[in-house]
Amino acid sequence: MMIKKNDDDNQILAVGNPEMGDGALIVAVAIKGNNSKTKGVVRWALQEFASQEHVVFKLLHVQPRDSNSVSTTRKDLTTSVYKKDVDRKTREMLLPSRDMFVHREVQLDIMVLESDDIADAISKAVQDHGISELVIGASSSIIFSWKLKRSNLSSRIADATPRFCSVHVISKGKLLNVRKSDMDTETSIADDRSESRFSSDSHSGTVSSTSSHQFSSTPLLFQRIQALTTVNQKVGTNIGKQNNEPHHHHHNRAGSLDVDESKLLNQKGFYRTSSSGIGYGGSDISSWRSSQMEEASSSSTYSDPTSSSSQIHKDFELEKLKIELRHIKGMYAVAQSEVIDASKKMQDLNQRRSEEATRLKNLTIREEEADEVVEMERERQEDAENEAELVRECIERETEERLEAEARAEEVRKEKQRLEDALEGGPLQRQQYMKFEWEEIVEATSSFSDELKIGVGGYGSVYRCNLHHTTVAVKVLHSDKSSLTKQFHQELEILSKIRHPHLLLLLGACPERGSLVYEYMHNGSLEERLMKRRPNVDTPQPPPLRWFERFRIAWEIASALYFLHTNEPRPIVHRDLKPANILLDRNNVSKIGDVGLSKMVNLDPSHASTVFNETGPVGTFFYIDPEYQRTGVVTPESDIYAFGIILLQLVTARSAMGLAHSIEKALRDQTGKFTEILDKTAGDWPVKEAKEMVMIGLRCAEMRKRDRPDLGKEILPVLERLKEVASIARNMFADNLIDHHHNAPTHFYCPITKDVMENPCVASDGYTYEKRAIKEWLQKNHKSPMTDLPFPSDSLLPNHSLLSAIKEWRSQLIK
Repeated sequence: MMIKKNDDDNQILAVGNPEMGDGALIVAVAIKGNNSKTKGVVRWALQEFASQEHVVFKLLHVQPRDSNSVSTTRKDLTTSVYKKDVDRKTREMLLPSRDMFVHREVQLDIMVLESDDIADAISKAVQDHGISELVIGASSSIIFSWKLKRSNLSSRIADATPRFCSVHVISKGKLLNVRKSDMDTETSIADDRSESRFSSDSHSGTVSSTSSHQFSSTPLLFQRIQALTTVNQKVGTNIGKQNNEPHHHHHNRAGSLDVDESKLLNQKGFYRTSSSGIGYGGSDISSWRSSQMEEASSSSTYSDPTSSSSQIHKDFELEKLKIELRHIKGMYAVAQSEVIDASKKMQDLNQRRSEEATRLKNLTIREEEADEVVEMERERQEDAENEAELVRECIERETEERLEAEARAEEVRKEKQRLEDALEGGPLQRQQYMKFEWEEIVEATSSFSDELKIGVGGYGSVYRCNLHHTTVAVKVLHSDKSSLTKQFHQELEILSKIRHPHLLLLLGACPERGSLVYEYMHNGSLEERLMKRRPNVDTPQPPPLRWFERFRIAWEIASALYFLHTNEPRPIVHRDLKPANILLDRNNVSKIGDVGLSKMVNLDPSHASTVFNETGPVGTFFYIDPEYQRTGVVTPESDIYAFGIILLQLVTARSAMGLAHSIEKALRDQTGKFTEILDKTAGDWPVKEAKEMVMIGLRCAEMRKRDRPDLGKEILPVLERLKEVASIARNMFADNLIDHHHNAPTHFYCPITKDVMENPCVASDGYTYEKRAIKEWLQKNHKSPMTDLPFPSDSLLPNHSLLSAIKEWRSQLIK
């Protein structure tokens, strides 16, 4: 972009190729904005001049000068931003017009002028750049105002434009007026003079003064009347001089009239056309002839009686013929211009017809190609369908073969099972647990010493003891509870058949005396940790569970319940789920115990065994399903209700009585009472996740089972996400503790990473490494980082004992 500043402080911003060949026709198109009028001006200029050789177009636009451009704050940031915004809007406004020139592949320069006087700015541009043709748009109501006043913008531009430049005024895409240059006007006058061969100097001066304006302000018909009046005056003046003047004076008058009429028809090169054709017609000529004859008759009435009437008549007829000839020539010029326009339109129509024919041909070719593609695709589809049919037949055949193979395998399995049962004395005789002798249990518990008693339930007492060098918990039924032997055998049957990491593991039993041997859970029950109760006076108060451990425990309980509820062939319902029956090991991993009240139910609604009517509801009051209390029907949703109450207790560490109602009230309160119900001993709760867990608990504790969420589809996904959040928080908490002077044993550290191992593995060199680190080491090295000897093999064995020790150490840190 180049900025040029003229003498009158007009700023010209030129964009384009400044190189022009010598003798090129320079056509300037002045536009005001981006509208239909502007497009009509540009379109007319391209149609008129684009076909000529060596033509250069200049696109002119005048914008007002910025009032702040001369102030002392010129470099102010606000002024700079404003000017950039104005330049951007100007470029966007000129873009459609530029595209029209680019589409015609013509040479174009874009000139943006900054001036408060539009006519003066365009005149300067025409003068400085030697513009030969100027195309402008007509101002509003210019069709009427052109003849009546000269205050409109188009007239002022034409007045200010140098005389060597022709000005074309366009309205609605058509030529409204044209002011030809002095060169064209002089050529027209020279032609008229050569035809008449005589010219009067004084009369030429009159013609020149008559044509002093760029645009005619008098209608053509009025000009004709003026010419006729001039002729009549000359004829009347020369009546008395007819006998004394030489004959060639008549020719001078005729020549002078010839020049006048030529000037009247072509004042400074201006012609007027309209959509209806020529601006005057046969009626004008007839009326002019009538008026001419009337004035001639009137003039002859006042002529000198002594003059020759025949000579006067001849002179009058000669002048009339000259004027009529000029009229005919003007009409011919306009008609010829219209013929040229019509020819151009015809050429354009022919070109468009040719383009449409080419386009139709291309469309036909594309349609044929599309038909070929469709045909090919149809053939491919048929081939694919045939192939799919073959594949379907193969699948059906393979399915039949697979079913036959499965049937044969099932028969083999049944036969094998039958033989095993025959060898072992039947399936009911097989023991799926370790059988302990009563004497072993009595000796291990020191004859059931109260010092070893760790709990008393509704159906028996629990003792801590050592059996076979393992710390276990022994549950012994009360001696007066012989009627509960059915429950004992039921619990023994269920626990002996199920295995889950979050269900209390049954190690053995003594069926004769009603004793069950479980794995020992060092950290007691969840109820003791939440309610801050001690198992006995001698044991210290355990630390409270942190919030991330509670999130994990909630997920562990839900996963164990899901395992029971999806048991095959029939679901298992616990019926007595509560914090007292959820036990914690030394790492605070939770496991569900006390399945003595469990029931195997059939979920088939058409089966009668789906309903279990008891003499009274079984379980703990605040955790019993209200619908189960009312109907006696036990379903998996009964455990969901109890689980919801446990979730609310995990968050609040409060009693189950009225807990759901108080939490709902806190949630409805908008004053922040929700955070007040959270257990402060658990640490800084994440409020969003805590509220999410509370909402799940409230949904689980709905009065009607149909309103409770599904365990597998709704509850577990939410708790799984909360467990991930808790895992991240727990790791950060443990790392923070390690960083603050809690040094781990040296064998907990990986020799490669020097960090506490999370997944220890034993390599073939006998040393334990972090699994990820040793794998990366083996990819780059084949020697041991400890012995510098080659590895015998790339095998890795998990070090479960070390992993358990590391987890226990981490849990102790968190405690």
